[in-house]
Amino acid sequence: MGTDERGFPVLPVDPTFALSIPFIMNEAIRALEPAALWNHFADLNAVPRPSKKEERVIAFIKKFGEDLGLPTQVDHAGNVIIKKPGTKGKEQATTIALQSHLDMVHQKNNDTIFNFDTDGIRMKIDGDWVKAEGTTLGADNGIGVATIMTLLASTDIPHPPLEALFTIDEETGMTGAFELKGGLLDASILLNLDTEEDNELTIGCAGGVDVTATGHYASEAAPQGIKGYQLSVKGLTGGHSGTEIHIGRGNANKLMNRILLENEGHGIRVSAIEGGSLRNAIPRESVASIGVPADQVDALTKSFKKLRDTLIAEHATTDPELEIAMTAADLSGKLMATADQGRFLRAVQACPGGIYRMSPDVEGLVQTSNNVARIELKDGSYTVMCLTRGSVDTEKMDEANSIKAVFELIDAKVKFDGAYPGWVPRPDAKIVKLMADIYRKRFNSEPHVLACHAGLECGILGTNYPDMEMISFGPTIRGPHSPDEKVQISSVQKFWGYLLETLEQV
Repeated sequence: MGTDERGFPVLPVDPTFALSIPFIMNEAIRALEPAALWNHFADLNAVPRPSKKEERVIAFIKKFGEDLGLPTQVDHAGNVIIKKPGTKGKEQATTIALQSHLDMVHQKNNDTIFNFDTDGIRMKIDGDWVKAEGTTLGADNGIGVATIMTLLASTDIPHPPLEALFTIDEETGMTGAFELKGGLLDASILLNLDTEEDNELTIGCAGGVDVTATGHYASEAAPQGIKGYQLSVKGLTGGHSGTEIHIGRGNANKLMNRILLENEGHGIRVSAIEGGSLRNAIPRESVASIGVPADQVDALTKSFKKLRDTLIAEHATTDPELEIAMTAADLSGKLMATADQGRFLRAVQACPGGIYRMSPDVEGLVQTSNNVARIELKDGSYTVMCLTRGSVDTEKMDEANSIKAVFELIDAKVKFDGAYPGWVPRPDAKIVKLMADIYRKRFNSEPHVLACHAGLECGILGTNYPDMEMISFGPTIRGPHSPDEKVQISSVQKFWGYLLETLEQV
């Protein structure tokens, strides 16, 4: 392995994908401190790594470990484990597992030309933040991955024996965590580097379950006198459907449904709907193709503008860039039968979205929620995809069953998939006490020791490693799962120093 002008290891790009991936060389990012960490992040962000398509990033990390001469293995699921002995004087210290996930959420703005399957992330510096050009940045969880890479490649950082665990598919099923077998790790402590506020120590999280409703409807050709229009909802802030569900940001699928339902009296006929993308992202955009009787166009236009202004006013604080439009368009597809349309729109209206219940025990913690993540309707069939989260499993499933009941009333088939457990907090664990004490002394303030509403892999990993103490922390990241994602430069520096001191004191 070669080194750059600063003496940091530079990993060669695997020739199997070098020709198809533009290797993003952003010198401004690479010059940030700690330089080794930012260089590894830039290298990582040159490798496309969508969930369920992690072959290239798995090969990238595997080669990284092997080029360092460290024991490296890829398990049957695609998780990569790299082990490194402790430095001089710490050979017999407690073994620490450092864990982050390799995949990232793929979201982009409508006007951004970008192919997540082939393109490397284009990064830029904006004051104290690193952002991407019109796409998600991948700081979730790429900064964690780059941090572990930096420790593995280091030659002068004191640390105990390390076990680096890079899991796959965290964002769309946590497959890697579910498939990790017991006995592969020897560590008694796991540091998960996937929390997004640098003053937080996360010691518990919510579980989740995917809820999917599918069904069919009668359709018919557009009768004479029907004009075609396209309705669009875009510019919503979106974000993480766990950590940001409590902010009350607009959901494009719910807003589109409201527009259609409240204007039903003007003879709207739905041809197609497409809204949202990933289950764990609050949907930012939705588009509907509709037919309108010619004699109702003027009335609908007036009603639409009034409702548009109302919705923009309602969301002025949370979604200041919200745009809602109605434009003339060709009507190529068939129209949903009136009776089926009425039933479908009412089911989506009744489907709960957002917070279901706040925790009665932990102030400010969302206990149960649902994200109406994606709606697809076209050519006689529809799919509604939700992600239901909850730190109390029985209540989470009660919420999921409420959604199931709503859609079963319109004869949809509803299935539950990808259920994963929550992570039960252990506030008295030694690592929690140690890191809280280090934080107080280092920063002269109290850390926020808490449970979160996001889904972390710790609860799943704990099923096969029940005696392992776990804690999650990381630098400040804003707007994860959206093109507004950004990571704070000064916070990365704070996080890095905090991690090094933790490893020194363990």
